[in-house]
Amino acid sequence: MKNKAGKLIFLQSSAVARLAAVVAILLAAWHPAGAMGGSVSLGELPQGWHDDRARDLPLAGLHGHRVVLTMAYASCHRLCPATMEEFKRMQRVADARGEIVDFVIVGYDPKNDSPAVWHQYRLTRGLSRENWHFLSGSETDTLQLARQLGFPFWTYDEHVMHESRAVIFDAGGVQRAVLGSRTSRWSDAL
Repeated sequence: MKNKAGKLIFLQSSAVARLAAVVAILLAAWHPAGAMGGSVSLGELPQGWHDDRARDLPLAGLHGHRVVLTMAYASCHRLCPATMEEFKRMQRVADARGEIVDFVIVGYDPKNDSPAVWHQYRLTRGLSRENWHFLSGSETDTLQLARQLGFPFWTYDEHVMHESRAVIFDAGGVQRAVLGSRTSRWSDAL
């Protein structure tokens, strides 16, 4: 049709088609090894991280016991606090078993999630145990880690849009499980 309604429908359909194409391209770019049936080891991930005390902490150095890794950003008010609560429950389960587990939180937002910001985050939330590691890295390393482990995210205004997700590595540093929003009790995965 050549009327105004027909033209409007065409423009809306065209915009929807373009948006669908962009989403398809973005989703195609996110093919982490773990999601494709393989596994990733801590040694294969970027290693240029600094903890909340500004000390170097290469992920490959975390071996000998299990590691649970997530990504978060310090100014998040919804998903990240819920993820920290899941990690606290997992910590209690590990403690009850007498098991040492390292909990690693990698910042999504390298420009704002500095070691000092993570240190304040840790203090204000009472997360003082030495087996909790809040890490900052370069934008390149952050994006690479996110892609390798299947943590898709994007920024919208001042917010980081992301999902709740964690990856469990065994004592040898090999990926063994992926936890997400469909995992009812993360602590059961330990």
